[in-house]
Amino acid sequence: MKPIQFFSDEYLERSREMTPDQIIRFLDDFRQLHATPRGSKSKLISLKVPNNLLETFKAKARLNNVPYQTQIKELMKAWLLGATK
Repeated sequence: MKPIQFFSDEYLERSREMTPDQIIRFLDDFRQLHATPRGSKSKLISLKVPNNLLETFKAKARLNNVPYQTQIKELMKAWLLGATK
């Protein structure tokens, strides 16, 4: 089953007010965010996280059969796309 995406009235109204240049910019930004270029490299980062938060996050990821680092990347993408605040 394919997921269905719903748009709020506010989002649709803002979309109607966009200029063609803004639409092109949005689509290009979206494409770049979701594109995985060949040879795309990842960057190793260091991040301090409270131990109890990390362990709980890892446990929940295991329950969902998702590697926790993959879940962190998914959360980052969702935030960039405005799915979370």
